[in-house]
Amino acid sequence: MSDRNAELAAALDRVVEAARGHLAAVQSAQGRIDDDGVWQAYVALNNASFAYDELLLDAYGEVTPWDVEAIDPDEADRAFGSDVATGEEPADPHPQVISVRQRRDYRVPSTAALLRVAETARRAAVPDDAEIEPVESVGEAVLELLQSGDGSLAALDVPELEPLDGVVTVSEVAVPLDLEAFADDDAAGPFTPAEQDVLVGRLDEHPYTGEDDHEGHDHAH
Repeated sequence: MSDRNAELAAALDRVVEAARGHLAAVQSAQGRIDDDGVWQAYVALNNASFAYDELLLDAYGEVTPWDVEAIDPDEADRAFGSDVATGEEPADPHPQVISVRQRRDYRVPSTAALLRVAETARRAAVPDDAEIEPVESVGEAVLELLQSGDGSLAALDVPELEPLDGVVTVSEVAVPLDLEAFADDDAAGPFTPAEQDVLVGRLDEHPYTGEDDHEGHDHAH
């Protein structure tokens, strides 16, 4: 066997070995998304296939059906966000926590109508034959709607609530929120910025009236 043929055979062996490694990594990951082992095995298979294709083209003017380009393992690893050498997540020298705070106000055109829609939402969450407590206040009604929407403010997009102005702030904070540090009836504490918090920007929200298009104003700092 010539040196060229021996080189091709060795390159093909590397493709087969890389393919087996990729399959093993996929099976080990069991469907996990963005698995580091699968990504590394993919890069190895890709590059082994590319090298074999290049050798085959150079030796015999033939190509494989694999339309691949070489991947720089270091660049690929940085894009994936892991450390190939250690298999560990890289340490971020500047860890940060971002805090998003939002306030949105509503006018209640009809208290009775809001209570009815909240009771409908409460009834939908329990068996048909179960007894439910009546919704007795506007605040309780809004909480019921939020709970029915898993806490999303989109649950408040109902005709029974008329949106007013709102505001969203984005801040860099040193310490993440600790709910256990505040009493259940403390409405201000969880939203009060700490002295070391840095306000990145503020987005003012205005309700759409149909007469004019008010867009949010970003006050960046």
